[in-house]
Order: sequence, then structure tokens, then C-alpha cells
Amino acid sequence: MGADGADTAAELVRRMWGDGRTGLRAHGLTLTRHEVAAGAAARAALLVDLLPPGAEPHVGVLLDNTPEFPLWLGAAALAGAAVAGVNPTRRGPELARDVLHTDCRVLVTERALLPLLDGLALPGVRVLVTDTEAYATLLAGYAGARPGDAVAAPVGPGSRLLLYFTSGSTGAPKAALCTQGRLAAAGASLARQLELSGDGVHYVCMPLFHGNAVIANWAPALVTGAAVALRSRFSASGFLADVREFGATYFTYVGRAVQYLLATPEGPDDRDHALRLGFGTEAGAVDAERFRRRFGVPLVEGYGSSEGGAAVQRTPGTPAGAVGRAAGGDLAVVDPETGEEREAARFSASGRLLNGDAAIGELVNRGANPFEGYWRNPEAEAERRRGGWYWTGDLFFRDADGFLYFAGRTDDRLRVDSENLAAAVIEAILARWERAAGVAVYAVPDPVAGDQVMAALVLDGPFAPEAFAAFLAAQPDLGTKMAPRFVRVVPRMPVTATNKVHRVGLRREGFLVGEGVWWRPPGEPGYRELAADDVAELRARYEEAGRADLLGR
Repeated sequence: MGADGADTAAELVRRMWGDGRTGLRAHGLTLTRHEVAAGAAARAALLVDLLPPGAEPHVGVLLDNTPEFPLWLGAAALAGAAVAGVNPTRRGPELARDVLHTDCRVLVTERALLPLLDGLALPGVRVLVTDTEAYATLLAGYAGARPGDAVAAPVGPGSRLLLYFTSGSTGAPKAALCTQGRLAAAGASLARQLELSGDGVHYVCMPLFHGNAVIANWAPALVTGAAVALRSRFSASGFLADVREFGATYFTYVGRAVQYLLATPEGPDDRDHALRLGFGTEAGAVDAERFRRRFGVPLVEGYGSSEGGAAVQRTPGTPAGAVGRAAGGDLAVVDPETGEEREAARFSASGRLLNGDAAIGELVNRGANPFEGYWRNPEAEAERRRGGWYWTGDLFFRDADGFLYFAGRTDDRLRVDSENLAAAVIEAILARWERAAGVAVYAVPDPVAGDQVMAALVLDGPFAPEAFAAFLAAQPDLGTKMAPRFVRVVPRMPVTATNKVHRVGLRREGFLVGEGVWWRPPGEPGYRELAADDVAELRARYEEAGRADLLGR
């Protein structure tokens, strides 16, 4: 249950009605909380009228962080509908699949993203383009709507509110479910944990199609009554200016956002702001401390599976390198084959893990957990819930004091700049290259956080970097973060005894194999051979970030 007994997101939106405090800000726009509720009510009524009889009450939202996004989140809550956040880095048939798989009969987008829909087959889908006169005219007909006037389905704690995509190694993304009750409870829990209050301003610079921005930022603001301030897309150079303009007190981050902020030029006024706290994942202890020293803002790191089945919370006394302790549930690190609990981790005096083979296992939740399933994917849901436990798909180890340490992923997922990617999808694209006789895609560690994409190729001739770059640029479904950072040319693909690609060996070797490795340096469009000087520079970056141990050799 949320704040003051609210057990649905719809109730939290209704409470905004009549409230003259600031509710939503963006560059050039300020709305009161009442205006936010009114805007959500108008869109809820519009949605109910647009949905065909018998259709699932789902609306796809393909938007940057414009004011329309939270207004449609509120609209869905009021209407008993669900928002499917569509990732604009997806391309072509893959993007169309996301819309159709989630049974969205209405898709909300903007002119800047409209070209992504060119040529896509979206039968039965009504597309609304928000920054157009036609949309404004259509919406004006519902200006008098009030919260609760129009519903597409009964509203309650168990009503679906979010269908947010999370990738796995099997290919197509899975749409995880989040109900109104879980969102309200999660927002209230996080507000209590972080001591967030209604006088704050939540700066939302992470994409709202991602669970982090909605569950960890928008939802707590909905609970406490804090204002929400939007940045259309994350900008490291614009971060401080935004924070000052909006008077932001809280923000969330994922992936390398903190590293991008630290890479901006330092200034004498870096602490001239009202920011009190940041919350997120993957900053790392070293950069979190750098951020605190430079900007005067503490960062609270946590771990939460995208589906909500397990969470780890950083607490006072958390050792360097650890994520924290279990935040509820009965979390355990087990052998993924037998289910047996793994040994407690032992460390050398320098902090090196001594018994990794016996200590590392998959993190599971053996108790009650809030995982609510996937949309129309019973196989993936059963895999998550096998044996009555929730299996995170992530590898951890646990020390004798109960602190948990993240150790990687159990399948072929890659997490690149806060996005989970599926190796199988990238392989299918690279396999189209006429010069490729064999393809394997796998993760190698990023120097700072997460992964980078590496591909092993078996070719029918020498590697042609210009031709390969041109091929990648011509693929309509190659997402913006899918292009390999490293390419290794191999005479034959290493395989296991059962003729499966030996990915463990490829990952272990990484890019430190001598000849035959090409790379695309950050900021450069093409590929060139990885030279000894490049390797030395990369090693130095890993050492600086405390990630040298992740390199294969």
C-alpha cells in the first residue's frame, strides 16, 4: 500500500486534483498538480474512446521524456490501462514487434521519432503524434474530463499499469508486468528508504521507457507530492544547468551516466545547486565517491531485477565492491544446476576473491516476491519461477557477513550503457553480412561499468573494416548500442563437445589475444586494428576504475 493508504497509482493521480502546487516542469513549461491530473483525465477519456471494442487496454508510448509521457502514465492509471514504453533505439521489424506483441492499438509518438515508423507494418494501430495541431484539436474535445470519468477496465491494485521490456539471451525482449498496486507500494517504499519529501523536485533525465525512471523517480514523486522535472534526453553537459533551473533535489541514474557527468570539465560552481541525493545502479564505489567529492551529492547504489523479483540495498558498512544486503525476501546464492547454496566468499588481504568456483552462483529469491510475470510469454515466466523460486539470471557471491557482490550474468545478455541487449539478436543481424561464415556475439567488460559488445567472425576472406562498417550502417534493425566495439577474426569458431559455441572461452580471452582483433574506438565511426598502444591505454583505464581483474588475461 502506498502513502496515506493509497493502494493504486490512480488514487495518487486523483489526489493531485485541485492542488495548485507545481507538479510538472520541462523547459518552457510548468504545470500545477491539478493541471497534471486534468491532462491525465483528458488523455484517459481519449484513450477509452480510441480503443476498439474488446481490445486490450494497452497504449504504446514512443516518446522522449516530453511532458506527454508522464501525462500518459497518469492517463493509463486513471483508465485502468497499461503503458508499454517503446524503446526508440530499436529499429525496423524489431520495433514493430514490440508494439504488436504488447497488443497496443494506440501508439503515442512525436514528430522527431515518427521516421522510426516509416515502412513498418502496424495493422490496427492508431498513431497519435503529440506535437501536431491535429493532436491538440483531438485532445481539446476532452478538456472537461475529470479523473474517473472514463475507464477502459476496472481499476484496482491488481490492474496492469506497465509493460516494460527487458531483454534476455533468447532473442526478443520480454514485456514485464507491473500493476498499480506494486507501483504505488514501490514508490512509497523508496520514498521512505531515501527520506524523500513533498517539497523536493525529482529530475528525470533517464528514459521513461525504462523501469528506473518510472519506478524509482516518477512513482516516489507521485507518492510524496514532489514536483517532476524532465530532460528530453540525458545530457551530461546540460545536467548542472537543468538541476539549477529546476531546483532539482533528487535524480536517478543507470549505467554510465555518472561517468559521463564526471567527464565534464570541472568548475568552481560545481556545488552550486540544491541537489541532495542520487539513486541508481552501476556507478561503482570509486566513481560514487568522486561524484560526492566533486558535486557534494551522495549516491545510493542498489540492485533490483527488472521484473521486481529481488532487490539488494546498500547499507552503512557495505564493503568496497559489494552491492549491499538483501532488501526483503529470502535471497540466496545457489548453484543454478542443483539449487544448493554456495559457499561464503573468502578474500585475500588485497581483496581478491579466493574461492570463486565455490562461491559464485545465481541469485534467487526463495521467499515471497513481487514478480508479476511477463505479457504472453509463459515459457519465460516458468523459467523465472522454476521450483517455486524467483531466479534472477544474475551471478553473485556472498561474504560471511551477508553482503552480496555482483559477478555477471548467467546467460548471453549484454548490458551496454544501461541497456540490456540479446546476443542472439545481434548475431542474426551480423550473420547477414555476405562475408561472414560464422558469427558469435558476447560481452566483454566495459572499462567503467557494464559491458561492451564483441563479435567473433569466421570469414571467407580477409576482414574489410570499411565494408563491415558500411554493412552495419545499412541494417535497419541494428539498434544504436548493438554495433560491436571489438571484432575478432577467427579461422574457426571454438565449440564445446556438443558443438555449441564456446562462449565462456571467448569471453575469457576477450580482446587480449594478440593479432586478429579490430576495434571501433569511442567517437570514431570505423574500425582499425587493435594495436599494442591501444591495449596499454585500455589496461590503464581498467586499472583506474578498479576493473582490471575482469580482463581475461
